[in-house]
Amino acid sequence: MKSIKSLMATAMLSISVLGFSLSAAASEYIIDTNGAHAFINFKISHLGFSWVHGNFKNFKGTFSFDAVDPTKSKVNVEIDTGSIDSGHAERDKHIRGDKYLNSSEFPKAYFVSKRIENKGKNNVLIYGDLTIKGIKKPIVIDAVKIGEGKDPWGGYRAGFSGTTSINLADFNIASLGPTATKVYLTLDVEGIRKEEK
Repeated sequence: MKSIKSLMATAMLSISVLGFSLSAAASEYIIDTNGAHAFINFKISHLGFSWVHGNFKNFKGTFSFDAVDPTKSKVNVEIDTGSIDSGHAERDKHIRGDKYLNSSEFPKAYFVSKRIENKGKNNVLIYGDLTIKGIKKPIVIDAVKIGEGKDPWGGYRAGFSGTTSINLADFNIASLGPTATKVYLTLDVEGIRKEEK
């Protein structure tokens, strides 16, 4: 029969392992769009001479992040397609039209992650579905963790940056010219960890 000391040691080890398991669970974050600490930027070729840059002003979302096992992380984002801003009002009005984003009929675009691949050294590949104009297509975001930790206001934050590209034809979006068939996206996301209840 085990001694009391041995039983206590086993119990303490079990509690320690359980505590580690609980602390290792993925934390939930709200993307900080209110504080303007998150951005969805894009660029697209202009006639093969230069780049048109822009962003989507309005979006929201959440992500979960597991520092011990990043493959358990998840991302969910909703984008207001009518909030596109390329710095030129007439062009933006044109892009919101039927041939392009058709924002009146499809005011929202969505990204939902399906699988995370851990590449090591804070790098991950995020596999998921992007839905634009009601058309769902798989994309891959190459992302890196920028950092995480306590903020000056008593909260806890984590930030990531990612890149991807999409073919306009995949989403029934007309080309903006012979060199403008693909859009390149840069995603900079900072999230505030939800308080545990």
